[in-house]
Amino acid sequence: MDNQETSKNFIQWQVPEYKKPKRSKRWYLLAAIFVFICLFFSFFTISDWHIVFLGARSNFLFALIILISMAITIIHDSQEPKMVTIKLGPEGIQIGRRFYDYDEIKQFCVLYKPKQSIKNLYLEFNNKMLPRLSIPLRRQDPLNVRNYLVRYLNEDLERIAPPLSEELTKLLKL
Repeated sequence: MDNQETSKNFIQWQVPEYKKPKRSKRWYLLAAIFVFICLFFSFFTISDWHIVFLGARSNFLFALIILISMAITIIHDSQEPKMVTIKLGPEGIQIGRRFYDYDEIKQFCVLYKPKQSIKNLYLEFNNKMLPRLSIPLRRQDPLNVRNYLVRYLNEDLERIAPPLSEELTKLLKL
């Protein structure tokens, strides 16, 4: 159940650690074909309409990366996401066990589009090495979250749609 608390001092709710996509048998079949093609071209090439084995020039590292990615996907699919508590407080944002001081955050954006089922909080950090965070608001009132954060952070008013990377991840069910 969604554990929510709201007060003047903090806003708190829980979200799954990650969104687990619903994948069909067709998705797994296409993924297996993609893995096979990648592995094939790691060791073979096509020259003058003939398949040529690359031997020592094979791309072993690429094959290893593909196999590790496949194993991680299979292991990841077998586990359910853990619930993580999000807490917006006067000093910063607590996401699970990780605390982000407001000084570390460059800007935020609350994107709410009910017809498209979009209700997310986006955080961008001053440190370019940290990825943008997308946090589902679930049952939280987007206006309350926005009004709370605008006291501490700059708001990104230019974002009107989810990032392309998020849309591609949803489309490819990754």
